[in-house]
Amino acid sequence: MNSDRTPIAPPNTFALSEAELIALQAQAAQAAGLPDVNFHDALSDGSAAPGLAIIPAGTFEYGAAPEEAAPDEERPRKAALIERSFAIGVTPVTTEEFEAYARASGWQPREELLWLSGRLPVIDVRQSDALDYCAWLSSETGQHYRLPTELEWEYACRAGAATAYPHGDKIGPDEAVYNVRKDLDAARPPSSQPVTSRMARCGVMEAGKLRPNRWGLFDMPGNVWEFTASPWTRDHMSLPDRPQAGSPQAVVTKGGSWFDGPEDCRAAARRRRLESELDINLGFRVVREV
Repeated sequence: MNSDRTPIAPPNTFALSEAELIALQAQAAQAAGLPDVNFHDALSDGSAAPGLAIIPAGTFEYGAAPEEAAPDEERPRKAALIERSFAIGVTPVTTEEFEAYARASGWQPREELLWLSGRLPVIDVRQSDALDYCAWLSSETGQHYRLPTELEWEYACRAGAATAYPHGDKIGPDEAVYNVRKDLDAARPPSSQPVTSRMARCGVMEAGKLRPNRWGLFDMPGNVWEFTASPWTRDHMSLPDRPQAGSPQAVVTKGGSWFDGPEDCRAAARRRRLESELDINLGFRVVREV
């Protein structure tokens, strides 16, 4: 070993062109011994685990830019280092992917809540369900699966973009599933229908149908909010909230959803949710260490 070799500093992804970002991703895949930037592990029955894309190490800035219209909880913008490459789900975990875990573990959705099918993102699961799914994937594949941290999620979403959205400071319906009418249901009188009937209006879309970001990730903005592993903070300078003993932990979710306006699809946008929450616009995606 040459002890005089100077480690190569991870690049500033905000300073790279699209071609350089794609090349950086390919280099990370090669360094990890992967056949391609996109890959998947096999489950014990030979079927495929969720599709993954490798995300290269690098530096970036997280949080809203000074000129960005954003709440205080997204500020200040801060520099951050992603020291090691990791792999993340190309899409949020789909219902059919989660159902493989449900069959193996005996997990069942609550009968009164909406349950989807096929390639639609899984919804109405708690953070603990997402963590259990990651533990099951780890056991099935022999690899380490987990939820992304808030920093990892935003870094992967931006894919080198310093702008509000992965492809610029504006977003359109070809890039994300969001509520193009901010007054969704605002003009409707309160409904006396059962909860399940009202939930049938769920506007989630099949995963992976719209434009991906530069690292090939789909549905980072919009479709469903996604749980992270990070506890909630009031802003980017505060310490995590401390829940009372026995109370659910508040956690960070990212990405916006079909129910929310385009402003919630910004890379810096974040929302406080409880680890025990279930919702029809809330899901997750996985990280796999490499």
